[in-house]
Amino acid sequence: MEFDDNAQLDTSQVEDTRGYGGGGMGLGGLVGWGGGGLGILGLIAYFVFTNLVGHHGVSGSPLSLDGVGSGQQVDSGQLASECRTGKDANTKPDCTVVALVNSVQGYWKDQFARSGRTYKVVPTRFFRGGVRTGCGGASSAAGPFYCPADQTVYIDLSFFKELQTKFGAQGGPFVEGYVLAHEYGHHVQNLLGTESRVRTRQGPTSDSVRLELQADCYAGVWANHATSTPTASGQPLIRNISQQDIASALDAASRIGDDFIQRNLGSGQVNSSQFTHGTSAQREKWFTTGIQTGDPARCDTFGATNLG
Repeated sequence: MEFDDNAQLDTSQVEDTRGYGGGGMGLGGLVGWGGGGLGILGLIAYFVFTNLVGHHGVSGSPLSLDGVGSGQQVDSGQLASECRTGKDANTKPDCTVVALVNSVQGYWKDQFARSGRTYKVVPTRFFRGGVRTGCGGASSAAGPFYCPADQTVYIDLSFFKELQTKFGAQGGPFVEGYVLAHEYGHHVQNLLGTESRVRTRQGPTSDSVRLELQADCYAGVWANHATSTPTASGQPLIRNISQQDIASALDAASRIGDDFIQRNLGSGQVNSSQFTHGTSAQREKWFTTGIQTGDPARCDTFGATNLG
Protein backbone atom coordinates (compact mmCIF):
# COMPACT_ATOMS: atom_id res chain seq x y z
CA MET A 1 0.00 0.00 0.00
CA GLU A 2 1.38 3.39 -0.96
CA PHE A 3 0.20 6.94 -0.40
CA ASP A 4 0.56 9.76 -2.90
CA ASP A 5 3.59 11.74 -1.72
CA ASN A 6 1.97 15.05 -2.67
CA ALA A 7 -1.48 14.50 -1.17
CA GLN A 8 -2.31 16.72 1.79
CA LEU A 9 -3.17 15.22 5.19
CA ASP A 10 -5.83 16.58 7.54
CA THR A 11 -4.65 16.12 11.12
CA SER A 12 -7.80 17.76 12.49
CA GLN A 13 -9.42 14.32 12.19
CA VAL A 14 -7.06 12.87 14.81
CA GLU A 15 -6.73 13.82 18.48
CA ASP A 16 -3.68 12.84 20.51
CA THR A 17 -3.94 12.32 24.27
CA ARG A 18 -0.90 10.05 24.64
CA GLY A 19 1.26 12.66 26.31
CA TYR A 20 -1.14 13.42 29.15
CA GLY A 21 -1.79 10.11 30.86
CA GLY A 22 -4.62 7.78 30.18
CA GLY A 23 -6.95 7.94 33.12
CA GLY A 24 -7.08 4.17 32.65
CA MET A 25 -9.71 1.99 34.28
CA GLY A 26 -9.68 -1.54 35.58
CA LEU A 27 -11.75 -4.20 33.89
CA GLY A 28 -14.76 -3.25 35.97
CA GLY A 29 -14.85 0.18 34.35
CA LEU A 30 -14.51 -0.68 30.69
CA VAL A 31 -16.65 0.83 27.99
CA GLY A 32 -20.38 0.34 28.44
CA TRP A 33 -21.86 1.09 25.01
CA GLY A 34 -18.83 1.44 22.87
CA GLY A 35 -18.53 0.27 19.35
CA GLY A 36 -16.90 -2.41 17.41
CA GLY A 37 -13.73 -3.23 19.22
CA LEU A 38 -11.71 -5.60 17.12
CA GLY A 39 -9.91 -5.70 20.44
CA ILE A 40 -7.89 -8.87 20.69
CA LEU A 41 -7.21 -8.46 24.38
CA GLY A 42 -10.72 -7.19 24.94
CA LEU A 43 -12.06 -10.38 23.41
CA ILE A 44 -9.78 -12.41 25.63
CA ALA A 45 -11.27 -10.56 28.58
CA TYR A 46 -14.70 -11.61 27.36
CA PHE A 47 -13.88 -15.27 27.55
CA VAL A 48 -12.29 -14.83 30.95
CA PHE A 49 -14.92 -12.63 32.55
CA THR A 50 -17.95 -13.48 30.33
CA ASN A 51 -19.34 -9.96 30.40
CA LEU A 52 -17.99 -8.43 27.23
CA VAL A 53 -21.02 -7.85 25.07
CA GLY A 54 -19.76 -8.01 21.53
CA HIS A 55 -18.83 -4.64 20.16
CA HIS A 56 -20.54 -2.93 23.06
CA GLY A 57 -17.76 -3.59 25.53
CA VAL A 58 -17.95 -4.34 29.22
CA SER A 59 -20.78 -2.81 31.17
CA GLY A 60 -19.99 0.42 32.98
CA SER A 61 -21.55 3.73 33.85
CA PRO A 62 -21.50 6.42 31.17
CA LEU A 63 -19.22 9.36 31.84
CA SER A 64 -19.42 12.90 30.57
CA LEU A 65 -19.96 13.13 26.85
CA ASP A 66 -16.98 15.37 26.19
CA GLY A 67 -14.87 12.23 25.86
CA VAL A 68 -11.85 13.69 27.66
CA GLY A 69 -11.57 12.62 31.27
CA SER A 70 -9.87 14.29 34.18
CA GLY A 71 -6.15 14.59 33.56
CA GLN A 72 -6.49 14.07 29.81
CA GLN A 73 -5.82 16.76 27.26
CA VAL A 74 -5.85 16.72 23.50
CA ASP A 75 -2.66 17.99 21.90
CA SER A 76 -2.26 17.22 18.23
CA GLY A 77 0.35 19.88 17.58
CA GLN A 78 3.14 17.40 16.92
CA LEU A 79 0.95 15.44 14.51
CA ALA A 80 0.11 18.65 12.68
CA SER A 81 3.79 19.54 12.28
CA GLU A 82 4.97 16.08 11.29
CA CYS A 83 2.07 14.79 9.21
CA ARG A 84 1.58 17.11 6.28
CA THR A 85 1.60 14.97 3.13
CA GLY A 86 1.34 11.45 1.85
CA LYS A 87 5.13 11.31 1.89
CA ASP A 88 4.97 11.56 5.67
CA ALA A 89 2.34 8.82 5.71
CA ASN A 90 4.70 6.57 3.76
CA THR A 91 7.49 6.99 6.31
CA LYS A 92 5.97 7.78 9.74
CA PRO A 93 3.61 5.34 11.51
CA ASP A 94 1.48 8.02 13.20
CA CYS A 95 1.06 9.81 9.89
CA THR A 96 0.02 6.53 8.27
CA VAL A 97 -2.92 6.38 10.66
CA VAL A 98 -3.83 10.00 9.95
CA ALA A 99 -3.85 9.25 6.22
CA LEU A 100 -5.99 6.15 6.68
CA VAL A 101 -8.53 8.04 8.78
CA ASN A 102 -8.65 10.76 6.10
CA SER A 103 -9.18 8.19 3.36
CA VAL A 104 -11.92 6.25 5.16
CA GLN A 105 -13.86 9.37 6.07
CA GLY A 106 -13.31 10.85 2.63
CA TYR A 107 -15.02 7.83 1.10
CA TRP A 108 -18.01 7.91 3.43
CA LYS A 109 -18.43 11.65 3.05
CA ASP A 110 -18.68 11.18 -0.73
CA GLN A 111 -20.91 8.12 -0.44
CA PHE A 112 -23.36 9.84 1.89
CA ALA A 113 -23.49 12.88 -0.40
CA ARG A 114 -24.30 10.68 -3.40
CA SER A 115 -27.23 9.20 -1.51
CA GLY A 116 -28.55 12.58 -0.36
CA ARG A 117 -27.31 12.28 3.21
CA THR A 118 -24.72 14.18 5.22
CA TYR A 119 -21.80 12.31 6.73
CA LYS A 120 -20.48 13.69 10.02
CA VAL A 121 -16.67 13.70 10.14
CA VAL A 122 -15.54 12.55 13.58
CA PRO A 123 -12.12 12.11 15.19
CA THR A 124 -9.93 9.16 16.02
CA ARG A 125 -8.36 9.66 19.44
CA PHE A 126 -4.95 8.19 20.22
CA PHE A 127 -4.48 7.13 23.83
CA ARG A 128 -2.02 5.12 25.85
CA GLY A 129 -2.95 2.68 28.61
CA GLY A 130 -6.49 3.87 29.27
CA VAL A 131 -9.02 6.47 28.31
CA ARG A 132 -12.30 7.99 29.50
CA THR A 133 -15.01 8.29 26.89
CA GLY A 134 -18.65 9.19 26.56
CA CYS A 135 -19.33 5.46 26.87
CA GLY A 136 -17.29 4.93 30.02
CA GLY A 137 -13.66 4.23 30.82
CA ALA A 138 -11.58 1.75 28.85
CA SER A 139 -8.13 0.24 29.06
CA SER A 140 -5.99 -0.63 26.07
CA ALA A 141 -7.10 -4.23 26.60
CA ALA A 142 -10.43 -3.33 24.97
CA GLY A 143 -8.68 -2.84 21.64
CA PRO A 144 -9.81 -0.19 19.14
CA PHE A 145 -13.44 0.83 19.54
CA TYR A 146 -16.04 3.36 18.49
CA CYS A 147 -18.15 5.17 21.09
CA PRO A 148 -21.50 6.35 19.67
CA ALA A 149 -22.16 8.59 22.69
CA ASP A 150 -19.33 10.96 21.75
CA GLN A 151 -18.94 9.75 18.15
CA THR A 152 -15.24 9.09 18.44
CA VAL A 153 -12.97 6.20 17.45
CA TYR A 154 -10.43 5.29 20.14
CA ILE A 155 -7.19 3.42 19.66
CA ASP A 156 -3.99 2.66 21.53
CA LEU A 157 -1.60 2.32 18.60
CA SER A 158 0.25 -0.48 20.39
CA PHE A 159 -2.69 -2.64 19.29
CA PHE A 160 -1.17 -3.02 15.84
CA LYS A 161 1.95 -4.56 17.34
CA GLU A 162 -0.16 -6.83 19.55
CA LEU A 163 -1.97 -8.03 16.46
CA GLN A 164 1.32 -9.26 15.06
CA THR A 165 3.18 -10.47 18.16
CA LYS A 166 0.34 -12.23 20.00
CA PHE A 167 -1.65 -13.51 17.07
CA GLY A 168 0.96 -13.85 14.38
CA ALA A 169 -1.04 -11.67 12.03
CA GLN A 170 0.65 -9.99 9.11
CA GLY A 171 1.04 -6.29 9.72
CA GLY A 172 1.23 -3.33 7.39
CA PRO A 173 -0.64 -0.14 6.59
CA PHE A 174 -3.53 -1.88 4.86
CA VAL A 175 -4.19 -4.08 7.89
CA GLU A 176 -4.30 -0.91 9.95
CA GLY A 177 -6.68 0.52 7.37
CA TYR A 178 -8.95 -2.50 7.77
CA VAL A 179 -9.02 -2.03 11.54
CA LEU A 180 -9.81 1.68 11.32
CA ALA A 181 -12.33 1.25 8.50
CA HIS A 182 -14.13 -1.35 10.62
CA GLU A 183 -14.46 1.14 13.47
CA TYR A 184 -15.69 3.86 11.14
CA GLY A 185 -18.13 1.30 9.83
CA HIS A 186 -19.70 1.48 13.28
CA HIS A 187 -19.90 5.25 12.97
CA VAL A 188 -21.77 4.79 9.70
CA GLN A 189 -24.11 2.37 11.44
CA ASN A 190 -24.69 4.92 14.16
CA LEU A 191 -25.51 7.64 11.64
CA LEU A 192 -27.90 5.32 9.80
CA GLY A 193 -29.59 4.11 12.98
CA THR A 194 -28.41 0.52 12.59
CA GLU A 195 -27.02 0.44 16.13
CA SER A 196 -30.58 0.66 17.46
CA ARG A 197 -31.42 -2.68 15.84
CA VAL A 198 -29.16 -4.58 18.22
CA ARG A 199 -31.31 -6.62 20.60
CA THR A 200 -29.43 -9.90 20.96
CA ARG A 201 -25.87 -9.59 22.21
CA GLN A 202 -24.48 -13.13 21.91
CA GLY A 203 -24.87 -16.18 19.70
CA PRO A 204 -23.93 -17.18 16.15
CA THR A 205 -26.80 -15.25 14.52
CA SER A 206 -27.13 -12.50 17.13
CA ASP A 207 -27.60 -8.87 16.21
CA SER A 208 -24.16 -8.17 17.67
CA VAL A 209 -22.54 -10.60 15.23
CA ARG A 210 -24.53 -9.10 12.35
CA LEU A 211 -23.42 -5.60 13.35
CA GLU A 212 -19.77 -6.63 13.45
CA LEU A 213 -19.87 -8.46 10.13
CA GLN A 214 -21.54 -5.47 8.52
CA ALA A 215 -18.72 -3.27 9.80
CA ASP A 216 -16.24 -5.69 8.22
CA CYS A 217 -18.16 -5.43 4.96
CA TYR A 218 -18.14 -1.63 5.14
CA ALA A 219 -14.37 -1.80 5.64
CA GLY A 220 -14.14 -3.79 2.43
CA VAL A 221 -16.31 -1.27 0.60
CA TRP A 222 -13.89 1.49 1.58
CA ALA A 223 -10.96 -0.63 0.40
CA ASN A 224 -12.63 -1.06 -2.99
CA HIS A 225 -12.79 2.71 -3.43
CA ALA A 226 -9.64 3.72 -1.56
CA THR A 227 -7.49 4.39 -4.64
CA SER A 228 -10.18 6.55 -6.23
CA THR A 229 -11.39 8.51 -3.20
CA PRO A 230 -10.11 12.09 -3.56
CA THR A 231 -8.69 14.25 -0.81
CA ALA A 232 -9.63 17.89 -0.36
CA SER A 233 -7.11 18.70 -3.12
CA GLY A 234 -9.04 16.48 -5.52
CA GLN A 235 -6.43 13.74 -5.83
CA PRO A 236 -6.71 10.25 -4.28
CA LEU A 237 -4.63 9.89 -1.13
CA ILE A 238 -3.90 6.19 -1.69
CA ARG A 239 -1.91 5.35 -4.79
CA ASN A 240 -2.21 1.58 -4.82
CA ILE A 241 -3.33 -1.49 -2.87
CA SER A 242 -1.70 -4.81 -3.73
CA GLN A 243 -3.09 -8.33 -3.61
CA GLN A 244 -0.67 -8.96 -0.76
CA ASP A 245 -2.23 -6.07 1.16
CA ILE A 246 -5.65 -7.68 0.75
CA ALA A 247 -4.29 -11.09 1.76
CA SER A 248 -2.80 -9.54 4.90
CA ALA A 249 -6.12 -7.95 5.85
CA LEU A 250 -7.93 -11.25 5.35
CA ASP A 251 -5.31 -12.95 7.48
CA ALA A 252 -5.93 -10.41 10.25
CA ALA A 253 -9.70 -10.91 9.97
CA SER A 254 -9.25 -14.66 10.33
CA ARG A 255 -7.31 -14.20 13.57
CA ILE A 256 -9.95 -12.13 15.30
CA GLY A 257 -12.90 -14.41 14.72
CA ASP A 258 -14.73 -15.66 17.80
CA ASP A 259 -13.88 -19.29 17.06
CA PHE A 260 -10.16 -18.57 16.58
CA ILE A 261 -9.96 -16.62 19.83
CA GLN A 262 -11.90 -19.17 21.86
CA ARG A 263 -9.79 -22.00 20.50
CA ASN A 264 -6.42 -20.33 20.83
CA LEU A 265 -6.77 -17.90 23.74
CA GLY A 266 -9.73 -19.17 25.69
CA SER A 267 -10.61 -22.63 26.98
CA GLY A 268 -9.62 -24.32 23.75
CA GLN A 269 -13.26 -25.16 23.07
CA VAL A 270 -15.51 -23.29 20.66
CA ASN A 271 -18.84 -22.21 22.17
CA SER A 272 -20.96 -20.52 19.54
CA SER A 273 -23.49 -19.33 22.13
CA GLN A 274 -20.88 -16.76 23.20
CA PHE A 275 -20.11 -15.44 19.72
CA THR A 276 -20.23 -11.65 19.48
CA HIS A 277 -18.19 -10.81 16.36
CA GLY A 278 -18.55 -13.78 14.02
CA THR A 279 -16.28 -16.61 13.02
CA SER A 280 -13.01 -16.18 11.18
CA ALA A 281 -14.60 -17.45 7.96
CA GLN A 282 -17.53 -15.06 8.33
CA ARG A 283 -15.29 -12.07 8.92
CA GLU A 284 -13.27 -12.95 5.84
CA LYS A 285 -16.45 -13.48 3.81
CA TRP A 286 -18.01 -10.13 4.60
CA PHE A 287 -14.82 -8.14 4.19
CA THR A 288 -14.41 -9.85 0.81
CA THR A 289 -18.02 -9.05 -0.11
CA GLY A 290 -17.34 -5.39 0.50
CA ILE A 291 -14.05 -5.22 -1.35
CA GLN A 292 -15.34 -7.17 -4.34
CA THR A 293 -18.61 -5.28 -4.79
CA GLY A 294 -17.76 -1.82 -3.46
CA ASP A 295 -21.46 -1.50 -2.69
CA PRO A 296 -22.67 -0.72 0.85
CA ALA A 297 -26.09 -2.13 -0.07
CA ARG A 298 -24.48 -5.56 -0.36
CA CYS A 299 -23.57 -5.39 3.33
CA ASP A 300 -27.07 -6.16 4.62
CA THR A 301 -26.08 -8.70 7.23
CA PHE A 302 -29.31 -8.08 9.11
CA GLY A 303 -31.31 -9.32 6.16
CA ALA A 304 -29.01 -12.23 5.38
CA THR A 305 -30.31 -15.71 6.15
CA ASN A 306 -26.82 -17.20 5.78
CA LEU A 307 -24.00 -15.27 7.40
CA GLY A 308 -21.41 -17.68 5.99
